[in-house]
Amino acid sequence: MKLLGRGIGSGKGKTSGRGGKGQTARSGVSLNGFEGGQTPIYRRLPKRGFVNHGRCKMYELDFLKINRLIKNGCIPNGGTVDGALLIKVGYMPKYNEGISLIANGKLDAPVQVCATRASARAKEILEKAGGTLTIE
Repeated sequence: MKLLGRGIGSGKGKTSGRGGKGQTARSGVSLNGFEGGQTPIYRRLPKRGFVNHGRCKMYELDFLKINRLIKNGCIPNGGTVDGALLIKVGYMPKYNEGISLIANGKLDAPVQVCATRASARAKEILEKAGGTLTIE
């Protein structure tokens, strides 16, 4: 970093490397995207895509994670897996709005699962193992 405005000999004296007067010589000016009066590129190109602002941030729960909870002793056989338990054991962040049960792996012991949504295959695997699904 070089000191500004410390005489001609410093190389950054007088105007401090900002050129002459005008808009760009002032502080607080940002001309990002300004193309000298020409229509800027962000306005020349068409808009693409869609952002769903109403989407819910879901935590994906699968049977591998449930088996790990059973193995670690966090839930007994026939116990309940819900959002409060997942947050308590550190699996699910607090900001998630729901739980989505997905069919990944197979279930070793019967448990009750409280989820916001579940795939048809996940529901089938859960009921085959003797567990129950509650949609909140």
